[in-house]
Amino acid sequence: MKIQKIVYWVATVLFCGLILFSASMYLTKTNMVKDIFESLDHPTYIVIPLAVLKILGVIMLLWRKSPWLTEWAYAGFFFNIVLASSAHYHAGENTTLTLVAIILLLISYFFGKVVRA
Repeated sequence: MKIQKIVYWVATVLFCGLILFSASMYLTKTNMVKDIFESLDHPTYIVIPLAVLKILGVIMLLWRKSPWLTEWAYAGFFFNIVLASSAHYHAGENTTLTLVAIILLLISYFFGKVVRA
């Protein structure tokens, strides 16, 4: 059980750090992110709301007081990362970071079911 707890927390902290870094880029370098969104043919008006939702999602993953909201946070992150990976792949860009993020997310989700149940 101790190994599972360590794996869960390492994956969760790394994933949350990655998401918070992404959200901070969205908030501090908004014009650069908007240019990236435009190059991927995505609407730019979702940059700031997406950053806010990422921060709220991280709070839900760490707080875990509401199982329902925690499940929605995991689902939101899953779809966000899968769709981002697809967009970057079709644009001919590197998808390594999105693959790392999805692996960390899945490890956090499934180990969290055991460790924090």
